[in-house]
Amino acid sequence: MTSAGGLGDLIRDPDDAIRRMDEWAAGFARKAERYAAAQQETEQLRLTATSPDGTVKVTVGADGVVSDLVFSSRTRTIPPEELSRMVLETMRKAQSGITDRVAEVMGRSLGDEDPDTRAVMLDSLRNRFPDPDPDPADQADTPDEQPEPPASPPPAGGAARPPATPPAPGGPAAPPPGRRPGGIDPDEQDNNPW
Repeated sequence: MTSAGGLGDLIRDPDDAIRRMDEWAAGFARKAERYAAAQQETEQLRLTATSPDGTVKVTVGADGVVSDLVFSSRTRTIPPEELSRMVLETMRKAQSGITDRVAEVMGRSLGDEDPDTRAVMLDSLRNRFPDPDPDPADQADTPDEQPEPPASPPPAGGAARPPATPPAPGGPAAPPPGRRPGGIDPDEQDNNPW
């Protein structure tokens, strides 16, 4: 015994079976076209961010890869470390918008189709391109941040020297770094008349 819509119905009406398979194939083809259109539109996405002072402008694609990087003339006066930080922060700011823009494209192209697939994909993008970290100056006041202790000043009369190497257990003491056996400092050797 077969249920309604089961294999028995297909055998009794092969023309209906062919028509349903054609509809299924056409629906699958339309779905594939919508996904291809969404992919094509996503690949053309460009997101741009500018540093707060306008010194750095970064453009990224939906894959997060930088496609354009523009510096203002102010970069000549900025220390390299600060400029590097500005570039990275601005790049992360541009990348942080990827998830929302891809979600918009998917919504337009796919509607409510495949919500589970969309959720997995968007979660993956959120993990790859999170919101940029807040300004470090804003976080300096948080109790979790512990300032680094200041470096101790060098000993009087000269530059700081690394601590002596502790003796090996049961063996003779190793000379301090920078000293030769016999207590002669290589920096003082040239000044030693003996």
